[in-house]
Amino acid sequence: MQSGPREIVTPYRPIPLEVPEGMKPNEFFNSTENLNDLVHNNGLLQNPEGLLLYRKALGHSNEFDTSIIYNTSRTILDPLGRPVRRTQVPEPVKNVWNRMNQIIFAYMLEQYPDPEAHLILAGEASLDATWPLTSPGVPSIRMLHNHFIVFDKRALAQAPLADPDNPNLTDGGQHSLFQAHMREVYRAFFDELDLKILRPCQAGSCRIALTGYPQGLPSWEVQGGAEALKEVRFWREYDTILMGFLDFYRTFFGQVSTRNSPMPKDVFFPQLVEERLLFNNDFLKTAKMVRDRCIRDARYANAIRWQPAFKQLIYRNDRGQLIVTISQNSIGNAITELLGVVVRRVPDAEAYARAEPALLARLLEVRRRLVEADLGEGIATPHWGAD
Repeated sequence: MQSGPREIVTPYRPIPLEVPEGMKPNEFFNSTENLNDLVHNNGLLQNPEGLLLYRKALGHSNEFDTSIIYNTSRTILDPLGRPVRRTQVPEPVKNVWNRMNQIIFAYMLEQYPDPEAHLILAGEASLDATWPLTSPGVPSIRMLHNHFIVFDKRALAQAPLADPDNPNLTDGGQHSLFQAHMREVYRAFFDELDLKILRPCQAGSCRIALTGYPQGLPSWEVQGGAEALKEVRFWREYDTILMGFLDFYRTFFGQVSTRNSPMPKDVFFPQLVEERLLFNNDFLKTAKMVRDRCIRDARYANAIRWQPAFKQLIYRNDRGQLIVTISQNSIGNAITELLGVVVRRVPDAEAYARAEPALLARLLEVRRRLVEADLGEGIATPHWGAD
């Protein structure tokens, strides 16, 4: 079978939600008012830490698809003041979040044990206001959440090949700025991080054969598999990967913005930044190349994301190994597209209704396990009860 990215169709039930006149949908969707609707119509569980488990009304997959959002919409009204990545989440909240992640991921592995039959992934995205400042809705997208998704590989195999030039699929490999111009610097920087559970993947060993993705992204095998996710050490290393990425990204675009700029404030690994980046000719040469292009190419400069933009996820490869990867999200691709899955959502209430009972049964079982572990209380909606 030909390997390549796939485009699948996922039906959904149209949401009877009115966007106020004069607002764009993406300006409204993370407002406090919309979060109220999300809780009351799709909420599954919430806890005192502000973490909300919910059904994805506009989902990626109707096999299994849920998210946890750090709902600070009522406690932090300034969208630009909300946490947008794991490193900004208070430790007590992160502890609860990590336990929720572990339980949900374990459930997915239990329900879908065959790596040849199902693609399993979980991860989160940067929701910084990193798009051009003139884009509509930039501030209101800030609400940290993660995704838990399962795809049927038979359905993927039967799906048509996606356009390889789709901008959302050009985040890794030869298309990525980091991979194309300073791949060795990037990898060597990550190699200096203190990792024991996460082991760098050999080139190509982590790809999904059906799609050929991920492409060109640094990836790590989780030694110990699902059991490792029960260890505090794993989640610390998961954060270490993110912190290293943030240091690299902020340092690089600091140099793009201002020649010979000082080290960014509050970097996580200052010695590593000084020795491996600010004294590296390839790193600084690439920054000069991007800076020069920004000066002469207004369109290119306007597309730059000056603040860190990323997708970080855990997924299961074809051999059943758990893999961690992180993307330099320069384009804006969905989290599934890192693995070569393009989702085209279509409104089709009847098709969604056929999948809904099995989907809800799985989501409610996950909720039961989380409640049992004292990770929250169930939410009643018109579609299900609190218990």
